[in-house]
Amino acid sequence: MKNERLSDKVAAQLRGLVSTQNLQPGDRLPAERALAVQLGVSRTALREAIAQLASQGLLTARVGGGTYVAEPAARARQAIDEPLMPYLPLFQGDPEYRFDVLEIRHALEGATAWHAALRATDADRAKIRDAFNTMMAAHGKDDPAGEARADAAFHLAIAEASHNLVLLQVMRGLFELLQTNISQSREKLYTSPRTFEPLSVQHREMMDGVLSGDPERARAAAHAHLEFVHTSLRTLDDNEARRTRASRLPSAHG
Repeated sequence: MKNERLSDKVAAQLRGLVSTQNLQPGDRLPAERALAVQLGVSRTALREAIAQLASQGLLTARVGGGTYVAEPAARARQAIDEPLMPYLPLFQGDPEYRFDVLEIRHALEGATAWHAALRATDADRAKIRDAFNTMMAAHGKDDPAGEARADAAFHLAIAEASHNLVLLQVMRGLFELLQTNISQSREKLYTSPRTFEPLSVQHREMMDGVLSGDPERARAAAHAHLEFVHTSLRTLDDNEARRTRASRLPSAHG
């Protein structure tokens, strides 16, 4: 926790630096050694903060080439994500907020799939197929977190095919929230054949709807998929709560 708090503090300093110096997209930040001295922090803490801001879309780090202010598309993502950052501890502390995220996804992903079916290019379709195949190949490797990431990549490939920058950036922000606050429960979806098999069918139907250029089919598949995820996560929670209550009962032999 100490390292996380320090990197958050350094990230805030870097945001302030970009703002006060009016750095523009493509502008390079000072070299890492000089920047660490300027901010009065270790290079390790600085690297963690740069990685954090790169994931949020404010900075981009080029291997051997320095750190730069990100281009407008990446900054648009940060503008959407940043207002949510103060609420992350709340999301992390109360798992019920995962369903708020899922409700928003339900509202957005039907539109995303609809537009992707209408606008996907040949390159988009190839990327969606590759993401689907990667997701299928990830199953059974005892890495539910990896499967959850592959799932996110599949949905984001469809979002990219919508060619709507706002939809894409919002979707990326939502998946970061999902990875943050419900990763454990979400990973459970991939450890049971009872949930994995329907998920596979649903994802294939989403893909086929987009690839066939059928917006109604793609939208219906997205809605059906998210309803299944919502219901399955709720069932997992209920079963977990029931087991917890049962474990508190006094032993019959006590």
